[in-house]
Order: sequence, then structure tokens, then C-alpha cells
Amino acid sequence: VQPNNYSTFYDDQRQNWSIMFESEKAAVDFSKQVCIAKCNSSPALDSVLCQDLLLGEGQGVEGGDSLEVAYTGWLFQNNGLGQVFDSNVNKDKLLRLKLGSGKVIKGWEEGMLGMKKGGRRFLIIPPAWAYGAQGVAGRVPPDSTLVFEVEVRRVKLAKECSGSDGLSVSSRDSSAPSPVPSSDGFSSD
Repeated sequence: VQPNNYSTFYDDQRQNWSIMFESEKAAVDFSKQVCIAKCNSSPALDSVLCQDLLLGEGQGVEGGDSLEVAYTGWLFQNNGLGQVFDSNVNKDKLLRLKLGSGKVIKGWEEGMLGMKKGGRRFLIIPPAWAYGAQGVAGRVPPDSTLVFEVEVRRVKLAKECSGSDGLSVSSRDSSAPSPVPSSDGFSSD
């Protein structure tokens, strides 16, 4: 996903493609369908699939950072989006969470790394990274794959502190990518 309704991707021959969409909504919808197709074409989903819908601005979030997010969660049913089981989009309160604190499902902890303020991301989360065999009574059946669209509305970086001159100082080098292990398929961009 790129600014101004562009998407770029590599095909299986490593050829680079760019598509310009007529609207942000069309670009976002296409990006969601790509992520769903990726899920449907993988033999077994053993990690979180992430697809940026909007990149946002500023530094990418990492463990210890506090976020306020708007989200919608769907059950993954019949190879696509099933029923909504949870959302705070039309509510007054955003969800507050601290990444890495273990208060949200593991799929969120991993899938939100690197997001930026104003960014939106589409996550497809296998049962082992969500509610597993227990599910959530009356809302999420056991062994459900979940889909979330998450938007980071506010960010408070954990490593920001006040310098001796009273100015805010961040200990992060803004040009350096977040340290995200490459082994689990997440990229920092």
C-alpha cells in the first residue's frame, strides 16, 4: 500500500507491479482481498497474516508502546469474511493497550508491530494466536480463525523521555526500522 491510492507488489517472477486505484476505498478493498487470497492459498495458517491498508505517519510501534485503536473483528468463514463478532468503531471508546503486556491476543501483539499513527492494517489470525480451542462463549466458536481491521488512532512511545533541557527526547533513531524478527514473516515496513 502506497500513498495516493497506489499498491505495489511483486509477482512470482519477482517482477514489480504498481496499480493505481480510483479511490482509497477501492485500494483498501483490493488489499483486503489479496490478504484473504493469501490465507486461502496457504496449506495451513501458522502465523498472523498482515496487510497494510493505510501506512500512517511517524515511527512504527514496538513492544512497550501504548496505543489507542479502533477495530472490527470478523470470523473467517467460508474462505472469507463471516459475521462481525466485535467492534468498537461506532462506539465512543477506543481500545487502549500496551503492546507486549499480554492483555490482548498474541495475534494482535505480533500483527500490530511496526504500525504507525493513523495506520490501518488487516490481520488474519489463526486459532493458536487467537482464542484457540476455548473460543469465547457466545461469540467466537472454538478453533476459529479471526480477521481484524485495526486502526491506530493514538500512540505513546514507551521510550520517550524528557531531556535535561525539558524537551522531549526519543531514544529511537527514526530512520532505523523497528527490530522485528524476520523468521516469523513480519516485515517492519
